Amino acid sequence: MKLGFIGLGIMGKPMVGHLLAAGHELFVHSRSGTPEELTALGAKACASPAEVAQQADTLFLMVPDTPHVQDVLFGEHGVAKGLSAGKTVVDMSSISPIATKSFAAQINTLGCDYLDAPVSGGEVGAKAASLTIMVGGSEATFNKVQPLFALMGKNITLIGDNGSGQTCKVANQIIVALNIEAVGEALLFAAKAGADPAKVRQALMGGLATSRILELHGERMIKRTFNPGFRIELHLKDLNLALEGAKAMGLSLPNTANAQQLMNSCVAHGGAAWDHSGLVRALEIAANFQIAGN
Repeated sequence: MKLGFIGLGIMGKPMVGHLLAAGHELFVHSRSGTPEELTALGAKACASPAEVAQQADTLFLMVPDTPHVQDVLFGEHGVAKGLSAGKTVVDMSSISPIATKSFAAQINTLGCDYLDAPVSGGEVGAKAASLTIMVGGSEATFNKVQPLFALMGKNITLIGDNGSGQTCKVANQIIVALNIEAVGEALLFAAKAGADPAKVRQALMGGLATSRILELHGERMIKRTFNPGFRIELHLKDLNLALEGAKAMGLSLPNTANAQQLMNSCVAHGGAAWDHSGLVRALEIAANFQIAGN
């Protein structure tokens, strides 16, 4: 198939690699340029999102935030300028569910299909093609794109109409943030009390407290490896979406708000680009104590 992919960062680059490995023809674009390793595998660099849309029948977006998606789709050289009827746009970024519904409606008026399909699993999942993919859109369009999703992920679910995938992703980010915060508090408590945090983590991995967050991010906290991964500034964006949505619906999400403030503290201390496991640094700063490396 002739596929397009816009956004070749930490997540997008390995995802394109899987599509290329399956034998598809890829037309790609990124603000920072196309990595040589992808062009060496056969990816064709395009000068703009519009050019990608002209060349590809199905195109994917993987960019940081709602304004980026809007610009890629509807900017001066955006995707909409290159679309023709019958093509499919799949946004795999994590953005506003409300904006997503508007974007989908605008693409639909051009005679094209639209899916919102944000992912979970981070860099590890992108490289392993084991991403969880949460999809919003029509069942017919989902069925058409599903074989391509299967090249990038394993747990692939059609949630509902456009916007539903993004709503599911916001819910996912609430759970992940609160679990990171819980693991950080637990390991900080254990270390301050004089226990070996690595052995505490090992013991907890065999009980009810076990989780992927404890496994992956607990190890990062102990080894002090806060290179992303998934940047705090991006997770903070997702929590802001959650709280904006909660305000609009009259919901109280107190622990989500607390996690947001801890991430704000990390940003204030120069940690916008830390992996989101670095949320623990805000707890450590407040305690004047580090889990490891004291």
